Parts: sequence; C-alpha cells; structure tokens
Amino acid sequence: MDEQSGEEPRWTRRQIVGGSLAGVSVLAVMALLIVGLANQGVGTSISDALEAGERPDAPPIDLPVLYAGDGIGPEGADITLDDLRGRAVVLNFWASWCTPCRDEAPLLEAIAQDYRGRDVVVLGVDTQDLSDNALGFISQLGLTYPSLRDGTDGAQRDYQVTGLPETFILDKQGRIAHHHIGPVTSPEQLTQPLEQIQ
Repeated sequence: MDEQSGEEPRWTRRQIVGGSLAGVSVLAVMALLIVGLANQGVGTSISDALEAGERPDAPPIDLPVLYAGDGIGPEGADITLDDLRGRAVVLNFWASWCTPCRDEAPLLEAIAQDYRGRDVVVLGVDTQDLSDNALGFISQLGLTYPSLRDGTDGAQRDYQVTGLPETFILDKQGRIAHHHIGPVTSPEQLTQPLEQIQ
C-alpha cells in the first residue's frame, strides 16, 4: 500500500506486457526441452534413419498418373505406393525447368529399360511444375517410364526433398533403402543399391 496516498500500487501497462512476455518465453523454453528429451535418440528425418542403418517406411503417396508406363496408368488415375508393393521403386523427384533433371533423365530411362520385367519400376514424381511443360519434357527426351503429378508439392514435403532432383529407392516392402541427393551422374549410383535389395 502506498503510505502517502493510501492506494494500492498499480501495475503499468509496460510491466504487465513485460511480465506476460517473460512468462510465455519460459513456457516456450520448457516446451522445447520436453520435446527434445522426448525425441532423444529418435531419428528426426529420413536421412537420419538411413544413416543409422534403418529402412524407414516410405511416406504414402496417392497421386494422379501424369504419364503412363510399365503397367502404371492410365493417365489421370490415382496411384498409391501400396499398388506397387512387391516391386522395388526408383522414386525420382523432378521438374521440367530443372537442368540437372534433364541431364539425368536419360540415365533413369536406361535403368528403367535394364530393369524392365525384374520387379523394379522407375517412377518419376513431377513437382513444382506445370503439367504441359512436364509432358513436353517427357516427350522431348523420349522417356518411357511413368511419372506422377505432385500438384500440391505434398509428396515433395513428405519426402523432405530439399532440391531437385532427388531420388529414393524403395524396397519391395515399401521402405526407403537409399536416398540420392542431386542428379544421378552414373547408373551405378542407383544400380548398386538396387542390386543390394533384389
């Protein structure tokens, strides 16, 4: 109580806001510590799991077929990864404006040809792109392996793709066995991990 006026001391607006912000900050730090302790030793990404020697389950995909091939189609039909169980999948994220994607596409086509009939499918996932441009890319390069259309970029986010191109190899049980960041520059970069899961 203020002895001179006989009134209770009043908090200023600055003191109230400052105290509230301090309280929120303390709660946020506590929440981060709790989450950190709860996740201790748990892989937080696909790359972390692969580096630990694990094969994480591939995030589900349910996308329309942009270009049909290798028994995947017709164009416009939705395909899920569950539809491909029992086959190894080379899952390549690409876009028509991506120069390294253009450079690696003939190698992917050669791998698709070499593994045709061997329970392996090369499957493109066109993302951050326009459908007409993507179909022009496929036509210009004479690609025959199928591609899906990731119109919302949701699959790209689920697979934690940080740039294009990126390629994943999924085993026959639908788990990620290999992740290649950047363009494929030699067939062995994919055929060696493919042979290990055959």
